[in-house]
Amino acid sequence: MSDSIIERFRGMSTANISDALDRLRMPGSAWGIHPIQDGQRMIGRAYTIQYTPVGSPPGTVGDYIDDVEPGQVVVLDNDGRTNCTVWGDILTAVSINKNIAGTAIFGVSRDNSRALENNYPIFNSGRFMRTGKDRVEVSGLQVPVSLGDMRVKPGDLIIGDDDGIVVVQQEHEVKVLETALEIAELEDNIVAEALSGTPLREARIKYGYHQLQRSAN
Repeated sequence: MSDSIIERFRGMSTANISDALDRLRMPGSAWGIHPIQDGQRMIGRAYTIQYTPVGSPPGTVGDYIDDVEPGQVVVLDNDGRTNCTVWGDILTAVSINKNIAGTAIFGVSRDNSRALENNYPIFNSGRFMRTGKDRVEVSGLQVPVSLGDMRVKPGDLIIGDDDGIVVVQQEHEVKVLETALEIAELEDNIVAEALSGTPLREARIKYGYHQLQRSAN
């Protein structure tokens, strides 16, 4: 999926983006959502799925994966449940084959070995093997959902690395990008000066380190 904003965000750390969101007084850091292994990076636009406790007659956990585009991130809101999963081996295999960018779950996943073996990015609340079938069902596709304490809308940018996930609201992504790039450059300057012999205290003062994430207003 061609997307120039994604390419400009690619490689940027979630820490710099989180600082940018702080400066802009915007939410974004998804509390409690972690990668299943170190070294994973993920970026893409959200394709969202909402789950609810199963009704009568029971619905299904969904076949939405056929509609997810290459490069998107699957965002599953199972309301933080850790007693049943909404992601497993079949979904991982299909996602790898379709070049889906990764999966973020407010809840747990199972069959994690395939994802680990193929370095497929999964970020979640934990791991547990019990199926969600006949326990939860899809109640909404491409609707606003929760990811930890963050609200995610379809099309929002989802960015993950070793530190977790940040959500960048689509309507603010250009301003967040510009601010994050500015912060990253200033931090790079601080490191360069410190490694060249300047006392860290002086380098931090020179580039305003302690104010980097503060609002200018």
